[in-house]
Amino acid sequence: MKTIATAQLTTDVPAQAFFDRWADMATWPEWNTDTEWVRLDGPFGTGATGRLKPRGGPVTRFVVTSLIPGREFTDVSLLLGARLTFQHLVTEEDGHTTVAVRVTIAGPLAFLWTAILGKGIATGIDGDLTRLEAAARAAHQAEVPA
Repeated sequence: MKTIATAQLTTDVPAQAFFDRWADMATWPEWNTDTEWVRLDGPFGTGATGRLKPRGGPVTRFVVTSLIPGREFTDVSLLLGARLTFQHLVTEEDGHTTVAVRVTIAGPLAFLWTAILGKGIATGIDGDLTRLEAAARAAHQAEVPA
């Protein structure tokens, strides 16, 4: 397994607001600039499957391999000869939430997919996380009465 990219931020936005954004996969293109669309086949949870369309790439199947509300969301894109894993770890402490993202790849064709996707993922991950925070904040503020 090879790590392609990592990112982390700490914010006052509650963890649940991040999980709400991840669960609403149709809105991923609003904060993930490399994604054209995402479709989930059923309810958001461990074992859920779906398809996504990366910008300039083929439709890719994915599976949610771990969903622990308030703690972890991990999804794996099933590429030809490789598995591209996006692990999101969330901790809350003293009114602050830390979100850490780690993208890894494994499989016999991992070297090829790293050459094709690696640089784009590595250069975009910080911006995607920042836009996700903004989307989570806006959605959370819309839910909280003034």
